[in-house]
Amino acid sequence: MRYLTDRKRATGLGSGRKGTHHHWQMMVSSILLVPLVPIFVVIMASALGGTQQEVVAFFSRPLVAILSALSMIVIILHLMNEAIAAIEDYIHGTAGKLSLIAVTAFSYTLIGAGLFAIARMAL
Repeated sequence: MRYLTDRKRATGLGSGRKGTHHHWQMMVSSILLVPLVPIFVVIMASALGGTQQEVVAFFSRPLVAILSALSMIVIILHLMNEAIAAIEDYIHGTAGKLSLIAVTAFSYTLIGAGLFAIARMAL
């Protein structure tokens, strides 16, 4: 049984064949965020209000640096995937493609800058 209409077959607008992958990717990142977000909030609250030397000393601890980096990566990738899904749904044509490029570039730039900052403090 075919679920595509003649029009969709002609224009090639059938299944994208990536819905299940996206769903599982979002489910896994959501499950990871359940413990990571409270840990990240506690880490940031602990560092809040200290002098620069105290904050650098706090983030130079291996466990704090690893948990901060892991939280930052999972949060940004989750938000990037959500933004990409919204862009694919609502923005079409050249504007959609440029938006996808901009969101992806911005997300990976944030990850790179965050990892650089954490590594600089930790080392």
